[in-house]
Amino acid sequence: MKAANRWTMLILGMSAQAAGSAFMYGIPFLVPDLRSALGLDLAEVGLIVSAPSVGMVLTLVAWGAAADRWGERLVMSIGLGIAGVFAVLAATTTSLLPLGLVLVVAGAAASSVVSASGRVVLGWFPPERRGIAMAWRQTAHPLGVTIAGFMLPPVAAAWGIGAAFLSLGGLCLVATLLVVLFVVDPPRHQVQGAVSVNPYRRPILYRIHTSAALHVVGQFTVAAFGPVYLVYRGWSPAAAGAVFAIAGFAGAATRLAAGRWSDAIGDRLSPVKWLALANGAALLATAVFLPTSVGAVLVIIASIMNVSTNGLTFTAAAEIAGQSWAGRTLGVHTTAQNAIGAVAGPVMGSVIAARGFGVGFAVAAVFPVMAAVAVWTRRRPSVPVEGRTSGTLVGSSGGFA
Repeated sequence: MKAANRWTMLILGMSAQAAGSAFMYGIPFLVPDLRSALGLDLAEVGLIVSAPSVGMVLTLVAWGAAADRWGERLVMSIGLGIAGVFAVLAATTTSLLPLGLVLVVAGAAASSVVSASGRVVLGWFPPERRGIAMAWRQTAHPLGVTIAGFMLPPVAAAWGIGAAFLSLGGLCLVATLLVVLFVVDPPRHQVQGAVSVNPYRRPILYRIHTSAALHVVGQFTVAAFGPVYLVYRGWSPAAAGAVFAIAGFAGAATRLAAGRWSDAIGDRLSPVKWLALANGAALLATAVFLPTSVGAVLVIIASIMNVSTNGLTFTAAAEIAGQSWAGRTLGVHTTAQNAIGAVAGPVMGSVIAARGFGVGFAVAAVFPVMAAVAVWTRRRPSVPVEGRTSGTLVGSSGGFA
């Protein structure tokens, strides 16, 4: 396949992931409309908002295994198609329990794109370009959330909550059509030592998963409570939200820079450990200087820096797992991150409520440092490549094209 077509596969993978993210993480934008239209209290709205994430966590590994066995195009087509149908069904559901169940199923289906779209990008790009390619693919998540943020509130205000769900369903179905028509599964290689051996027999994957999960604590803390801190300092909610939206795009740029760095040096994990230490330092500096005039600037800088490693750990895990295990591995990887994220919210919220923002950010600063320690090694992990061993980023690592 020509290099230009590789970028076509990247754009299609990003489109599928953006559609899935818009559905799985866009429901919070409908909270005021859900309350007024369905008469839900805050606890009930919380259940509705979390329903797609519950479905996603339940099925991530299963979808990854399906992609490993039957291919990326089939998995994305089925998953996004089901998600689209159930999102349309949600438009006709007007009571709490049925709506929650519909959204759980839709979220479970939409999660198919997480591993499968990652496999498409990894499979079509050579090792020396995967870092930047996967960094672009990782920007699809904030892009999908941004699309939902701009689309859902005005649609719900103009035509009602049902129309908002219909628009999400339409987005998933359009993405399904694009996948069916244009996505081509990357070639599958039989690489000696990489197909039949379970990569989890070695500790490196556990360390990468651990590092990525630990990073979530800092990311979640600054993303969730950074805007609250700005409002506490006198900013308007609209201004705080706008600044963090812009910071989200800046964060995408840090992922791209990190991916390019890893391609240039032929290593994923060295950038992870150094960026993790920098992220911890940024959070600690934020904690120390929060009471001063530069506190707001440091909160924004910390929010930008702390997402820089997301694409690197995702890519490293898949490359080390190899083509036959990449889907399952990416499913485990994302499940671990979401599980930690679910715990980080209430725990860090309780710390900040009890001890203040400074203590909360100081506690959060410990986790990127632990993430750096988790992947700290003097040697690059080796993977089987055509009968020999190599670093993470040499040849057809783990059987990818």
